[in-house]
Amino acid sequence: MTSYATRIRALFDDIDRTPWGPEEPALVAEAVALAQESGDERLEYEARLRQTSSANMAGDTDLMLTSFAWCLAHHDADPERFPAVLEPAGDLLWQYKWMAGALSNSPEFAPAQIAAVLDDMHEHYRRAGVGESGVLMARFEDAWSAGRVEEATALQRTLEATPRDDYSHCDACVRSQFAGFFAETGREDDAIRLVQEMIDGGFSCGEEPEHALARILLPSLRAGMLDQARAAHLRSYRLAKDNAANLAIIADNVVFCAVTGNEARALALVEKHLPWLVDDGLDAAAHETALASFAVGLDAVAAAGHPDTPVRGSDADELSTLFGAHDGAWTAAALSSRAWELADAIADAFDARNGTDAHRLALTRLRDAASERYDVPIHSHEFSALAVSPTPSPQTPEERVTHALVLTGAGSSAAIDAIRAALPDAVGEDRIALSSHLLSALCSYGRTDEAAAELPARLAALREEGRDVQAGLEERLGLVLFGVDLVESLPRLQGELDALGDDHPLERADLLSTLAIGRMWAGAHADAVEPARAAAALFAQSGDARRAHGMRLLEADAVAADGDTAGSAGLLDALLHDEELEDGRRVRVLATRARLHGVAEAFAEGAAAADEAARVAVSIGVDDAMVSEMFLLAAMLHEDDGQPAAAVSRYRVAAERRDAVGLPSVDVRFRQGRAMLAAGYAAEAVDTLNEVLREESENGVEPGSRALTAVLLAQALHAAEEYGNAVGAWAYAADLREEAEDAVGRAYALVQQGRLLGRFGATDDAIEVLTEAVDLVRGNEDEVGLLADGLHVLAQAHQQRGDEEAVTLIDEALELGRRHEATWFVADVLDTRARLLVGQGRTDAAVATALQAADTFADAGDPASAGGSELLAARVLREAERADDAVALYRAAFEHASDAEPLRQAVALELGDLLEALGRHGEAADVRAVLPA
Repeated sequence: MTSYATRIRALFDDIDRTPWGPEEPALVAEAVALAQESGDERLEYEARLRQTSSANMAGDTDLMLTSFAWCLAHHDADPERFPAVLEPAGDLLWQYKWMAGALSNSPEFAPAQIAAVLDDMHEHYRRAGVGESGVLMARFEDAWSAGRVEEATALQRTLEATPRDDYSHCDACVRSQFAGFFAETGREDDAIRLVQEMIDGGFSCGEEPEHALARILLPSLRAGMLDQARAAHLRSYRLAKDNAANLAIIADNVVFCAVTGNEARALALVEKHLPWLVDDGLDAAAHETALASFAVGLDAVAAAGHPDTPVRGSDADELSTLFGAHDGAWTAAALSSRAWELADAIADAFDARNGTDAHRLALTRLRDAASERYDVPIHSHEFSALAVSPTPSPQTPEERVTHALVLTGAGSSAAIDAIRAALPDAVGEDRIALSSHLLSALCSYGRTDEAAAELPARLAALREEGRDVQAGLEERLGLVLFGVDLVESLPRLQGELDALGDDHPLERADLLSTLAIGRMWAGAHADAVEPARAAAALFAQSGDARRAHGMRLLEADAVAADGDTAGSAGLLDALLHDEELEDGRRVRVLATRARLHGVAEAFAEGAAAADEAARVAVSIGVDDAMVSEMFLLAAMLHEDDGQPAAAVSRYRVAAERRDAVGLPSVDVRFRQGRAMLAAGYAAEAVDTLNEVLREESENGVEPGSRALTAVLLAQALHAAEEYGNAVGAWAYAADLREEAEDAVGRAYALVQQGRLLGRFGATDDAIEVLTEAVDLVRGNEDEVGLLADGLHVLAQAHQQRGDEEAVTLIDEALELGRRHEATWFVADVLDTRARLLVGQGRTDAAVATALQAADTFADAGDPASAGGSELLAARVLREAERADDAVALYRAAFEHASDAEPLRQAVALELGDLLEALGRHGEAADVRAVLPA
């Protein structure tokens, strides 16, 4: 028993330290199992108390109800041995609050059962001397859920007047629940107000504020608060997306995407969270909401012109129990129809149980909301114009042959299955070509045993067509002609070529092409040019344009690899103008041409070529890995061309296609996040980079690489005005740099962290991290710029605290800036010195220094900052009651602010007031004329 107890207690410690997530339920289940095995019911009680809470957070209603019932029965039988409150294991009375809601969320439980649970809860609370708040909230939630609106309204008002106690819902939950009720019953302004109070007050708990934010998405849109709604959506989804218990939250976010023109994002959210529909079999209320909301999202996809878009993952085996059997993935339109059908059925079951029409009305409201439209662009997803639908599957033998040859020309792995589908009906030269391509493809993927098994059938086909010479070559050389041991066999190939007469052009072309490929693989690029060119000519003379094109492409590759990129570009351009070039080969030619454009830094032309390669690749139905390669190439070239917004959607497609075939995509999503940030999509970049960093951490990526992601995430958080989170991200980046033994990288991250800490008043913390940053790079001649920046920010932090060290630090920073002729930096430090002098009451010195800063800013080509320094000087003179001198400086600042409207208006406002005080009313009116009405 002692051994069991020790192991179980150790598990309890692990459970209590482990955050909610996939690891915690497994630890709890192990503890319960061990306690059962030990026969110690007290230990099992402690384990099951934890299990009830764990199941609630994980959204496992069945387990939560079972575990709670076991604990309640034991508590009622022996309250002393099994007390209601047993910290840190759990609190049975608190857990009671989840039970009625769980029963309400499934039409399988009758109203009498729910009422009995509520009454039993009330009795247990009464016996324990607990206040009414918790029970009232549970009764309110049940009445609201069942559609007894008048009863729910009365209970809500009673709750507001009921004193809070230890078993009241937390502030976050109460506000969220009331906000949801108000939003549903026509009090949307009150709902928005409650949630805003919740956010402003920093209230949060297990599923808040994400649930509250989701509840006011539509009300905020209807109130014209589009920016606030967008921010609420991004935050709500980011917080909710990793827990299947948050299905209803995801549903609200899908509807938001559908009505704001973000149909592609709606589709992505539906695809990601479809599996959650079968996660908790008893939470039918969440299923109803999610099914209807997903249907709204898919309807929006269809209305946007994509009704036949396959919904990835909809054909998963576990979903067939919900949607029914289906051949392949459901289309957006078909799945929407099925989801509405299922949602309607669940609503009918609820209304039949409750004796109201509340669920039917809720679906009606949702259908009505689906017709609303708001322009709130989110740039994380879009339907790419490149992602055209593939051509229909080939039906006739001729179509299958053509399709197989096109995929072969593209070099797609999908060609193997296509060839095997076409071969049984192929005849003549088509059969010979297909069998050759099949052997080459199998060998290229290392499937040499399969290739060897196919070789006899090919030899027979060659002889049937009178191609005895070719058959003889392939008997002697075997799989060498298809790439196996090719480099080692080059002398044998040359010997066969030398022995072959000129009256066998096709066979000579085959040997020459294989010889050219082998020399390329061996790195003898220049030696590959001539056999490739000769093979192309012979194929063309024999009427085999496809293979001629292949050799012309190989020639271009060889020429480029030998250093003649211009010559290679000319060959590729000639190929692209060849009307006989089929689409499969065109994909490869376009991709190669795009890369050469990139080498020549003609990025716009390269991006256009890569886009066309991606479009054609999708249209002919190449494999996902190849599609990903094309979109990745296009994205990188768009990014190099300074078009990060165009790169974002292409990176997304590349990542999705990699995910579809089980290839790693984290590097692509890192690039996507970087492009989002560069394009100004900071909030979307936060989501993407957060996910990348999480995945890198889980996979044990080395610290230096993770630090790159953390730095980008910190920059994105800053740009998204999530400054508190940005501070944390910079701290994490600094720690990773330290772990990677990168002192300079750590110093940079600490400077950025310190800058933010100082900006928001955490002066002591700012000084601590900035002092470390300066110490890390002091004396490093390669990092003078970073040292100077650190000194300047550290001086500003000491200045905030009134420390004398600020003067010494400013002098040191100025000296570094002047020594290295960093004009703008010198101006910025001078401006800081002027502000320091203001704080010391040294008016003349402050004005002189501010004007010196202004002149230096002007020399650096920054008139707006010059105006800012002049404004500082003018304010100092005004406070010193030297109004006439101040007017001249205000006018100078006004002129410098011509292209900086906020500064111009601030100067105009202050100058106008000053002139008015001086009695110069006409001048004041002229200055104020620039102010908005």
